[in-house]
Amino acid sequence: MRAVRSSRQLQRWLVGVSAMVLTVLLAPVAPAQAADGIPVPATTFKDRGVGAVSAADRDFVIKVRLAGLWEIPAGNMAVEKSDDPRVVNIGKSIAAQHVVLDNLDRTVAKKLDIMLPNVPNAAQQIWLDEMRAANSTTFDQIFIDRLRAAHGNIFPAIATIRASTRNDSVRQLAQQANQFVMTHMTLLESSEIVDYGALPTAPAPAGAGGPVPVDGQMIAAASANSGLPGVNTTVILLVLAAALVVGVITTMRIFRAR
Repeated sequence: MRAVRSSRQLQRWLVGVSAMVLTVLLAPVAPAQAADGIPVPATTFKDRGVGAVSAADRDFVIKVRLAGLWEIPAGNMAVEKSDDPRVVNIGKSIAAQHVVLDNLDRTVAKKLDIMLPNVPNAAQQIWLDEMRAANSTTFDQIFIDRLRAAHGNIFPAIATIRASTRNDSVRQLAQQANQFVMTHMTLLESSEIVDYGALPTAPAPAGAGGPVPVDGQMIAAASANSGLPGVNTTVILLVLAAALVVGVITTMRIFRAR
């Protein structure tokens, strides 16, 4: 009787362990999360000012400065001219955050000896003049649409520099700028008056004879390195889990026979 009880306890223990292992194997790996649930990219580099600085790097640092030179006064105008509390808060937040980003940018520029402008460029000045000329009825739409389009256009430049720069100061600035830009786009869209139909369209994808897309390159590289092309990781985990279950069932049968 004691042997039968012992066998049942062992069976339950094996089933419990199997369930735990199966859960661990099939559980998705979640990225690091901030307190508000937004994924936070892990930083694996340090800002030491080390690495060659390209012409594209210098242009990027200048563009970050230019963004602040027109978006700070634009945000301040939103606080003064808008009758919509949402737009007022959006303008206040964007202006304040660009002050922080501008300080980060000027620190990098000083470290890398990059000369920065002190006034907006011609196009940005036109946008600011347009906002100044707008009345309380037309201002909100102009403010939201101009800033939303500008933030959408800067994404490719940030991605290119983040992926290609050899200088760790510029790399960190690109990562920081990306977080600011995404935050600002989200803020602008929270106004619920973005004219998405007026946004610039993305360029057409390359034809069949064109360069291989980045995603395709990454998939091809992963398949080549894995040694198991075409085999999905989930399939491998399911096979391992099935083998574990079979092992447990076999062990239970052996104990029952005894």
